Amino acid sequence: MNVKKIVFGAMALLIMVSCGGGKNANPFGGGDEGPQAYKTTVLAEQSIELETVYPATIKGQEDIEIRPRIDGFIDAILVDEGSVVSKGQTLFRINSPSADQAVTTAAAAVKSAEAQVETAQLNVDRIAPLAEKNIVSVTQLSTYQNALLAAKATLDQANAQLTNAKATKSWTNVTSPVSGVVGTIDFRQGSLVNSANTLTTVSSINNVFAYFSINEKEFVNLLSGLEGKTQAEKIKNIPDITLKMADGSIYPEKGKIKTITGQVNVNTGTVNLRAEFPNSQGILRSGFSGNVSIPRHLQNAIVIPQDATKTQQNKYLAYKTQGDTIAVQTLISVIATPDGKSYVVTDGLKAGDRIIVEGMVTMADGKKIIVEK
Repeated sequence: MNVKKIVFGAMALLIMVSCGGGKNANPFGGGDEGPQAYKTTVLAEQSIELETVYPATIKGQEDIEIRPRIDGFIDAILVDEGSVVSKGQTLFRINSPSADQAVTTAAAAVKSAEAQVETAQLNVDRIAPLAEKNIVSVTQLSTYQNALLAAKATLDQANAQLTNAKATKSWTNVTSPVSGVVGTIDFRQGSLVNSANTLTTVSSINNVFAYFSINEKEFVNLLSGLEGKTQAEKIKNIPDITLKMADGSIYPEKGKIKTITGQVNVNTGTVNLRAEFPNSQGILRSGFSGNVSIPRHLQNAIVIPQDATKTQQNKYLAYKTQGDTIAVQTLISVIATPDGKSYVVTDGLKAGDRIIVEGMVTMADGKKIIVEK
């Protein structure tokens, strides 16, 4: 009798377990918790400013090699590396014995020619009265007059040689042809130099050039979004660009793209551009590096948070809602915004789509959800 009661009780317990409903139907766990709620948003078009960043190299508007124009020994170095110099300022002084000797020789030639002129003039002055009185012939007077002209010509030639010798000697003072900053000085006092040696460089930095490259696709996109019929007209309409320096700081002056090369580099598939930045404070130096940012204004753009996406094999995915109950995986193409928090969607979504904006870790295609609007 007791055995029958035990069997009956066990069967009753099994019936209760199998027929019980709700989330605690299985007393040992593992029950279905049902759909989860996810926050969503409806997409709308908006205007946004994008930036495309490219590495750039800074060069002076003029990087001029300073070379001596005569042979000699460096007698004095009057500037230091990195010095700011003015146009015409003396940078080096060259000791050139040959230049000194040329001046001395030319000066002596001038004195000799002057003596010849004086002698010839005395002869003309002496013979001219005699010729007037027919004491000597006119031919003899003409001979002395011609000798005077020859002596004067010799004097002119000697003076010209002296001028040239002095000009050559002035080259012993090596001056800067522009205002700028002195580069590396590889020679020291006493070094023997000639016109083949570059003593230093002077970079004109009142304005500097930023050189950078963009790929062919970006180049086409850049020009297609600008007003103008020709490339020259489009270049004028490129917005001012920003320079981020190597330390991460933003250069206070805006730059302007001035030139674009006419050909695509077949090896790299890139186009070279040159931008010009004002540099009145001398902050930028030739050889600096940095990044230039080209702004791009988009109208009617679809912008979503980066947290509303997930990546899979270098592809970007978003999740639209279907009937407020199902998440549908959608492949999208995006451009990152400058703040690093959002994406501009260029393909895959449109205005009016409702997307899920959180919980991407647990999201899957076809998952049942509860939409929080």
